Amino acid sequence: MHTFDVIIAGCGPTGAMLAAELRLHDVRVLVLEQETEPVSFVRIVGLHIRSIELMAMRGLLERIRVHARQRPAAGFFAAIAKPVPPGLDSAHAYLLGIPQPVIVDLLSQHAEALGAEIRRGCAVVDLEQDDDGVTVELAGGERLRSRYLVGCDGARSTVRKLLGVAFPGEPSRHDTLMGEMEAGVPPEEIAATVTSVRDTHKSFTVQPFGDGVYRVVVPAARVSERTEPPTIEDFRQELRTVAGTDFGVHSPRWLSRFGDATRLAERYRVGRVLLAGDAAHIHPPAGGQGLNLGVQDAVNLGWKLAGQVRGWAPDELLDTYETERHPVAAEVLDNTRAQTALFSPEPGAQALRRLLSELMDFDEVNRHLIEKITAIGIRYDFGAGPDLLGRRLRDVEVKQGRLYDLLRRGRGLLLDRTERLSVGGWADRVDHLGDPTAAVAGPGLLLRPDGHVAWIGDDQRELDGQLSRWFGKPVL
Repeated sequence: MHTFDVIIAGCGPTGAMLAAELRLHDVRVLVLEQETEPVSFVRIVGLHIRSIELMAMRGLLERIRVHARQRPAAGFFAAIAKPVPPGLDSAHAYLLGIPQPVIVDLLSQHAEALGAEIRRGCAVVDLEQDDDGVTVELAGGERLRSRYLVGCDGARSTVRKLLGVAFPGEPSRHDTLMGEMEAGVPPEEIAATVTSVRDTHKSFTVQPFGDGVYRVVVPAARVSERTEPPTIEDFRQELRTVAGTDFGVHSPRWLSRFGDATRLAERYRVGRVLLAGDAAHIHPPAGGQGLNLGVQDAVNLGWKLAGQVRGWAPDELLDTYETERHPVAAEVLDNTRAQTALFSPEPGAQALRRLLSELMDFDEVNRHLIEKITAIGIRYDFGAGPDLLGRRLRDVEVKQGRLYDLLRRGRGLLLDRTERLSVGGWADRVDHLGDPTAAVAGPGLLLRPDGHVAWIGDDQRELDGQLSRWFGKPVL
């Protein structure tokens, strides 16, 4: 007997979001988190447009706004400051900055409210899978049984290593220190020095964060093999090297180190075990895409894995998780490689940065890069059809209110302007909205639970074929 349908290793944003997505479909979920307490440091992370849209789809956005700071959707690509281009295709064209422990806590509470079980202080040390399920062994010797296992356990993923999935890419070549601390010199002196240093070191900043605290980001002279956080003396040394002064920094709130390793798992699935988030891909933090990429993995995977568990998913549906998300991660790795090169103080890289900055004065170029960073430019390959096919549909007004409010249950949705179409035997998985709004293009649109357009048309037989493709056999 399987005690759980799905065990998730790791309760970061990806694992918590995936647990909630599965619970929307009444899947029995256990989340195992090896840490007993949340992280002590309060790093601010950014929710980009596509992730904000997903939060709106699940009714979480207003809860998040209370804890977040909103800023314009601009200046993401290599921190090149350009204004927001006109016509971004989203009702949520902004960034939300939020402390990482807060977003993890909100998503964990959401998952638990839906019925997921979260156990902390539980480290996965081994796994075995067979045709019927997966046996997971914990550090204390306890063995648990589930139908599927998903590794959302970070860059050093135990699940990925136990699977033997290769993680090719480049090791870290440069370290950067980041932290929050107080300074012992006047703000005017800090601002003047930072302005001068950033002429050549674009990744360097000492930014006021309120109450006399500064957010410090400084490149390190060498790559460290240490896994523990840096010390305040490490910051002082690197600040003196880069800026010629350590600004008298003291009283740190938190200190961390990150590298620019870039790796992508060769496979996202081996039998009944899958990978998501940092367990499947790591890259430099340029553009702030990491958390967003993992959350979007979770929403893509959740309904497909739930369909497999519930028994209605077509045989190939679960495989579309890898075929859709692996190329997206590969593109993120490429754009972070490019951004990292543009941060280099070398003359050639700085010349290239100036050239790109000129090109970004064209709205089309600026918009293309913002859509890439914020993931609203993604188009999955669903076959030949209009450009909207495979893209997510923006939030629009419908008769019942907002479109995204109709996707909160994680079901498919047919928008039917013809009022002649039907979801028939798929009504247990797909909702039907007749005469939605003139703002919805096309006579009929079938949306997947993640908001991507799976079909456009007015022919019932074509629609039935696409319903079968994405939602399995109808109930007769």
